[in-house]
Formats: sequence, C-alpha cells, structure tokens
Amino acid sequence: MHSDAAAVNFQLNSHLSTLANIHKIYHTLNRLNLTEDVGQDDHQTGSLRSCSSSDCFSKVMPPRKKRRPAAGDDLSAKKSRHDGMYRKYDSTRIKAEEEVFSSKRCLEWFYEYAGTDDIVGPEGMEKFCEDIGVEPENVVMLVLAWKLDAQNMGYFTLQEWLKGMTSLQCDTTEKLRNSLDCLRSLLNEPTNFKLIYRYAFDFAREKDQRSLDINTAKCMLGLLLGKTWSLFPVFHQFLEQSKYKVINKDQWCNVLEFSRTINLDLSNYDEDGAWPVLLDEFVEWYKGKQMT
Repeated sequence: MHSDAAAVNFQLNSHLSTLANIHKIYHTLNRLNLTEDVGQDDHQTGSLRSCSSSDCFSKVMPPRKKRRPAAGDDLSAKKSRHDGMYRKYDSTRIKAEEEVFSSKRCLEWFYEYAGTDDIVGPEGMEKFCEDIGVEPENVVMLVLAWKLDAQNMGYFTLQEWLKGMTSLQCDTTEKLRNSLDCLRSLLNEPTNFKLIYRYAFDFAREKDQRSLDINTAKCMLGLLLGKTWSLFPVFHQFLEQSKYKVINKDQWCNVLEFSRTINLDLSNYDEDGAWPVLLDEFVEWYKGKQMT
C-alpha cells in the first residue's frame, strides 16, 4: 500500500510539473504576441487556445516566396543561351567548310593571279611565288609544276591549276604554304625524284625543240643534283668548257643514272658500257684533270 501511494504521488507531481511548464511557456508567448487571438466565447468560458509551434513559426517568419523571373528576363536568358550555342555552331561550321576543298574557292584563288586571262603568266607567277613565300628558282616550284602537270615553264593554265590543286586539296594560299614541306619531301623518294627529273626536261625545253639548250640544262641539273651529287661541280665545269650546245633526253636521263651508280672516284665506270659519248668524254676529262 505504501509503495503504491508513492508511485501515484510521483506521477501526480510529474504531471503538475509539466502543466506548470506549459503554463509558463504560454504566458511567455502571450507577452510576445505570438498566440492566436482568443475568441469572445473563449474569454467568457476561460478556456485557452494554445498556439502550435508551426503556427507560431509562421507568424514569426512568414514563408518566403520564390521570385518568378519576369517574362522578359526568361526570354533574354533563353536568347543568350541560344546565341551562344549558335555562335559556337557557326564557328565550327565555318572552320569545317574552310577545311573542305572548294572548287569555287580554288577558281577564285586562280584569278587572283590570272586576272581576266585563263592563264597565270610571268607577272602573276611572281606574285604567286611571293605570296607562298618561295623564290621562283626554288626546286619546290618545279615539284609543284609537276603536280599540276604544267606544260610550259613560268605558266599555269586554268585546267592545270584546277586539276593539280584538287589533287593537292589546296584552295588557298595558306593551305599551299602548309603543303610545301610535303612537296619537298617527294624529292627524297627515289621513284618520285626520277619522275620529277624526267619531267623537268620536257618542262624546261622550248616546245619546238627536241633538246634542252646547255645553259638551261646546267641550271636545271644544278637545281636537281647540285645538293645531292658530289661530282656535280666538276660535271658543271666540264659542260662549261665543252663543245656541247644542247643536251638531248637520252643524255639527260643517263646523267641521273650515272650520278646514282658510279663511284666518286669513277672506279666502277665501264667505258665499254652503254653510256652516251657525253659521259665518256666527261670521265676522260675528269681523269686527265686529276692527273694534272
């Protein structure tokens, strides 16, 4: 009995303590005007309407509404995004178009040097060489002429230009400048070099002549063999003091074969071989020069 009474007293004291705390909290909130208005009937009956924590919080900090963007702001933002995307797409498209070969652009490029004629002549060729950054006498111009299959030295026809530049995929000065090293490298390949060497004879000769005049021959040989054939300087001397006024195509082609196969001391040269007389005379002249 005694223990039961103690338990009841403990629970009663706990409830009274809790009620007292609630009463203090209510009066505190009431002083801060955080309780809801009490109706007239409630005042008469003395009943109290408590304020829930969510109601109190809503009166202290009313919910903050998100600002809706104005219609103009929204359209402006969309337009800005679209403009940015279009500029990026447009620049990519233009770059891609510039990289793709264009016959129209190639034709316009041709007429920068040909003017109203359908041929690039000496004046236009000089400007063309200046624009691509090479001298007209540079061997790369011979390689370019070979790629264009040009028939006359110092001239490019419209048909030669379009056919050759299409094969090179060049339709602007910049593209051709970027291709010059590739053109030069063709000279390092024996098969291509032989083709270019044989082409040079017909390219440089007068079209009403079957042979190449000696002065033109010396220039072209110097251009093609001057840096690769150690005996070229003495061969050039031989041509200058010789009676030869022209070189025919057989002699021209045999000079290349001689430069590739005969030792610098001429020890493997066969005088009874099928070499042209021009080269027999050169060997005899050179050996005599060495003895003296």
